Amino acid sequence: QGIGSSSSAARCGAGPSISTSRTTALRRPLTTAKPQQPPPPPPSATSVNSIKNAKTRAGTGNMEGLDGTKAEGVAMASAVAYYQIERERRLENAMGKIVSTGKPAIGGEWSLIDLDGNLVTNRTFEGKWTLLYFGFARCPDICPSEMVKVGKVLDTLAEQYPELAKNLQPIFVSVDPARDSLKALKEYGKDFHPSYVFLTGSPEQVQKMAKKYRVYVSKADET
Repeated sequence: QGIGSSSSAARCGAGPSISTSRTTALRRPLTTAKPQQPPPPPPSATSVNSIKNAKTRAGTGNMEGLDGTKAEGVAMASAVAYYQIERERRLENAMGKIVSTGKPAIGGEWSLIDLDGNLVTNRTFEGKWTLLYFGFARCPDICPSEMVKVGKVLDTLAEQYPELAKNLQPIFVSVDPARDSLKALKEYGKDFHPSYVFLTGSPEQVQKMAKKYRVYVSKADET
């Protein structure tokens, strides 16, 4: 069919071009179509992370490829950590400059009465270690539980260190003298260690002693 087409072209006045066209066709080097290469495989998760980390090191501002919310969270955590470290450093520097002299301003002269109505002062227990507990007889749970703990400590000391236990005096000071009468304190004291000494007094006496020992007393609304 190709030759027939060429003969038709010769009748139209293009005869010489037939032979030339054939010669050219014969001399033209044979070419083969190059096989198409397969598309490159998708990047793995490791390579993606490497690119993200590289961008981060380059200063893109995106921490490890995270979005803005996560990056802000990392920045805030870093700021908090820096603040804590700086605060500890300043505290250490300040502690190195503190100079203490003398005795702490706590304690002093006081006078109250015991369950028998006798006057008791700080000089009454000279030569002993006094363990003061400020409370009130209507305390529902904290006072009783803490006083029981002290009683257990006293029993342990009496067994293991009897000489030390002899010089230790637990004292209960009522901070509610208006309601903690001598009778009420006697009934209250029956539930605790026999070594306790219960003291009370006028509101002025109790307030004065509490102030000297840095005890804050506040009366809640009565129900």
